[in-house]
Amino acid sequence: MALADDARPMAQSQKSVKKREAILRAAIKTINAKGFAAATMTDIAAAIDLRDAALYYYFPNKQALAFAGHQRSLERFEVILTLVEIDGGTGLCKLRRFLKALLDDAVTNGPQLYFGDRSYLDDTQRKAIEDWTARLSKRLERFLEEGMADGTIATCEPSLVVQLLVGMLIWLTKWTPTTPGLTNERLLEAIETTALRGLAKG
Repeated sequence: MALADDARPMAQSQKSVKKREAILRAAIKTINAKGFAAATMTDIAAAIDLRDAALYYYFPNKQALAFAGHQRSLERFEVILTLVEIDGGTGLCKLRRFLKALLDDAVTNGPQLYFGDRSYLDDTQRKAIEDWTARLSKRLERFLEEGMADGTIATCEPSLVVQLLVGMLIWLTKWTPTTPGLTNERLLEAIETTALRGLAKG
């Protein structure tokens, strides 16, 4: 049966959203692996069996695509933070749930676009991403501050610890895929041992 005229735009819109998400996922994976300069629109299109022209229908250039990748990654990060905040608990409990949720999200939605270098973005794009990142970092720092207040987290500098944790997660996604039989549970145990409990015997 043919779609009603008013149903066609909705179906096309949903298809466009799915295609855009697939392009973003491929772009993030490709740029993470090769770096922004080395990754090409051809590489990204080939990853999902598209022609270059299809990418330009959604994004005018590679810079715009990378900027959208940063935005999508920060959206995912923010959703996870919000859900963890809503569920409550001690500071340490929130931190543990956040780390697990971030790893689980990568399994479901692919890697996030992690980059310390945003020099390829224009000034407006770079400021938007940096401001957004700073806001999310402050929210994550609050888990540590709450943990210090409720006695579940040792005295520390929250801003530095957040940078260490995020940096660790960034590089884990790059270094660990070749580890045989790797699971999120094993990754979480390693993070628990090194970052949350510490390596030294007390």
